[in-house]
Amino acid sequence: MKLLVVFTGLLAVYAATPIFPVPTVPGDNSHYKEGDSRYIWILNGDDEPRLVDLKEPVDEQILSTRNGADNEYWLFTRRNPTNAQIIRNGDVNSIKNSNYNPNTPLNVIVHGWNGNGNIAFNSNVRDAFLTVSDCNVIVVDWRDLANQGYLTAINGVPSVGQHIGDFLQWLITNGGGNWNIIHLVGYSLGAHVVGNAGRQSGSRVSRITGLDPAGPLWVGNRNALRDNDGQYVEAIHTDGGLQGIMNAIGRSNFYPNGGRNQPGCTSSACNHSRAHELFAATVRYNHLVGRRCTNIQQAENQQCTGATMDMGNVILSKRGEGIFGLTTGASWPF
Repeated sequence: MKLLVVFTGLLAVYAATPIFPVPTVPGDNSHYKEGDSRYIWILNGDDEPRLVDLKEPVDEQILSTRNGADNEYWLFTRRNPTNAQIIRNGDVNSIKNSNYNPNTPLNVIVHGWNGNGNIAFNSNVRDAFLTVSDCNVIVVDWRDLANQGYLTAINGVPSVGQHIGDFLQWLITNGGGNWNIIHLVGYSLGAHVVGNAGRQSGSRVSRITGLDPAGPLWVGNRNALRDNDGQYVEAIHTDGGLQGIMNAIGRSNFYPNGGRNQPGCTSSACNHSRAHELFAATVRYNHLVGRRCTNIQQAENQQCTGATMDMGNVILSKRGEGIFGLTTGASWPF
């Protein structure tokens, strides 16, 4: 009888104990270790952190019905600096009836996860370009995929980028312009989108700038931004190892303030969004200068003393390569 009572008690204990441990959901990103952690907080389009499960299933049904064909292309120029004109791929009249000028530079801006064409990143960078240059600015709105789960959005990145590349080819063929005056700028997940767009164009785009290219699940990912996706590819790293990738994936890689923790920031969210704020400031003032480093560790430790190179800006003929470190201020224009 005593043996039966003990056995019954053990059954009760095991029944109350989960066979598999319940994963701990973190309150912030202080726990995060790239490649090991299951959860991470990632900024949405409004620069608000959302918890992401890096093991969530991909929604294959969404991917089968939503892709880069759903991209929208919003044109802004100095004649319409805040009111978008929609250019529709395949509709030549949408070019003819717009303010598109093939003789001026074309800057293409691509948002990240959970974003859309109206978020602050787009307007800040758009306004900076139009302030310093008579140019075309096209904001790509890919919200149909960007506003899905993070892993689903990741799997949609190649299609979104390839359609942008095809759109640019169509635009040049039917509206004029040339690859040597095109600059693609992508923030976070959008940085990998513009990499795919450049690749689709045969790497003919003059410049590509990745603003803190997304990090989670992108290390070693063949669809990530590459250093040969355009004639010149630059990456600005501000939240490396968390929401951004720390790897030197551009031709030139800038690590402001060590590439991880930005002055005036107390969170990963702030560090991540600082990339597009810094870039917009360099477009307007071209005042942030990096020093060449021998390796990323030297950049992290802010010990770079080599040759100088300007970070960001709008110069289409800009060329260079290497790892660069620099320090900035804590508030605009840094």
